[in-house]
Amino acid sequence: MPPYHILVINPGSTSTKVAVYEDERPLCVSTIRHTPDELAAYTQIIDQHDFRRQLVTDWLAQNNIPLRFDAIIGRGGLIKPIPGGVYRVNRKMCFETYYALRKHACNLGCILAYELAKEQGGGCQAYIADPVTVDELVPEARVSGSPLMPRLAIWHALNQRAIARRYARQVGCSYNDLNLIVCHLGGGISVAAHEHGRAIDANNALDGEGPLSPERAGTLPAADLIHLCYSGRYTEEQLKKRVAGQAGLMAHLGTTDILQIMQMIEQGNERARLLINAMIFHTAKQIAAEGAVLCGRVDAILLTGGMAHSTYITEGIKQRVSYLAPVHVFPGEDEMEALALNALAVLRGECQAKEYE
Repeated sequence: MPPYHILVINPGSTSTKVAVYEDERPLCVSTIRHTPDELAAYTQIIDQHDFRRQLVTDWLAQNNIPLRFDAIIGRGGLIKPIPGGVYRVNRKMCFETYYALRKHACNLGCILAYELAKEQGGGCQAYIADPVTVDELVPEARVSGSPLMPRLAIWHALNQRAIARRYARQVGCSYNDLNLIVCHLGGGISVAAHEHGRAIDANNALDGEGPLSPERAGTLPAADLIHLCYSGRYTEEQLKKRVAGQAGLMAHLGTTDILQIMQMIEQGNERARLLINAMIFHTAKQIAAEGAVLCGRVDAILLTGGMAHSTYITEGIKQRVSYLAPVHVFPGEDEMEALALNALAVLRGECQAKEYE
């Protein structure tokens, strides 16, 4: 059987990651950086889709790669809550993503994949896999203290599941046979309880639930937030940024650069030390809470994401949660490979792509 060729597109806030895979093997992987001046030309993130599409096609041309793929898979966006898995991109998904209430660069993923697959023609399909809105929560997890605001999960589903499967392979088990707590340490921090292959609880890491992080406020005092909303000091858009974007370490220290913050700590900045320790404290508390969700039956705790490169952070978390289960660290993220392998599984008939309805 000839090898399958897959184009992977992963739009982020300040970059677009692009890769070409031949079956499991990456042939070409790049991160296209976007300057603040380039992005400032667009009022809304979704308006960047023509700009980013041209960058992808230029990248293919520069690397002498023809637009001839068996599948194109993009990072899933902030669509409605759906079960995990691989989804075929259709017009309904593109429409709902384009007009999604929540704005993030990941919303461009399915649109770029769909447009490029259509441009290629010849039966090339566009897919997404495990978007951030994957919802497999148990009924109890959806209930909050107000019927007006049920809980929902917005989390790093793609990377968390990829890391969980990698760990399962390392220990010679199936992901579906394990109980795991996975913590993604990135610009936002998401923590999920994976029970036998299903994420039965996860926090809304985008909108203000869970630990404070480099860019996110995490859980805030509700009454104080309401008072601030009616204070007249901020517009709605400004307050949204105080929850996600200009919140967390950014709001306290003026930077999200963990290396820079660690240098501040080494130079004796006690405020920086307090804030990093507070982030570690609240992250560990969230992990321990998921231990209760799994009734204490936890096979392992997995730490992943960009901040997992910092031993100060990972060791600090380990000290607080290792009583619960062994802690394993997987620095960085596996999103590009995870997307490629999900598309490959569909092409090989190992799983069936779901329809977005």
